[in-house]
Amino acid sequence: MIDNKHKNQDKQIKNKDSSMLEKEKNNNIDQNQDKSKDATSLESEENIDKDLQNKDDSNNLEKNKEIELQEELEILKDEKLRLLAEMENLRKRFEKDKLYSIRYGSVNLARDILSTGDNLSRALESAKKEENKSESINKLIDGLNMIQKEFMNILNKHGVEKIDAMKNKFDHNFHQAVLEIETDEFDEGIVVQEIQSGFLMYDRLLRPSMVGVSKKLKNKKKEE
Repeated sequence: MIDNKHKNQDKQIKNKDSSMLEKEKNNNIDQNQDKSKDATSLESEENIDKDLQNKDDSNNLEKNKEIELQEELEILKDEKLRLLAEMENLRKRFEKDKLYSIRYGSVNLARDILSTGDNLSRALESAKKEENKSESINKLIDGLNMIQKEFMNILNKHGVEKIDAMKNKFDHNFHQAVLEIETDEFDEGIVVQEIQSGFLMYDRLLRPSMVGVSKKLKNKKKEE
């Protein structure tokens, strides 16, 4: 009986020990699981942080790219505006040169033709000075007058106009003084004689008027 009792006690002790071991095992397993859970949670948190950091980096890269694109766009806009301005300047310069060529391209031709008009005027003046003119001479004078009038109309059509010099103040921009004429009819410095007519082509001097300019009489100068 005593042996059976001891055997039962041993069994109980063994059972207790085995249960204790089982509990320890379970505790160890639980601890290991907790540790693995903690490690997993830490790893997941680190991964989340990395993902967030990567997202921030990608956002920053996108922002930098967007800024760079905007800067490039502004540069392209400036270049386009400069190119348009240069093209507009070229167009204006071309139009100006074209207008200049149209207006003043025949300056030399017009200047040479004026000598023909001078000869025509001299012929008319000479014919008018004759006292006993025949009918044929009078008809010739009338014809020359018509030719001279037509000649001046053609010049005017192409922008060539005669300078009105007589009885106007002498202006070195349009007149060339050939001689001085003493007179008390006009103030000093007035054009009182036109030796050769001057002409303008639009706003440009084609040929100055060759004129005689009034001058005070010597006796009046002494009296003054």
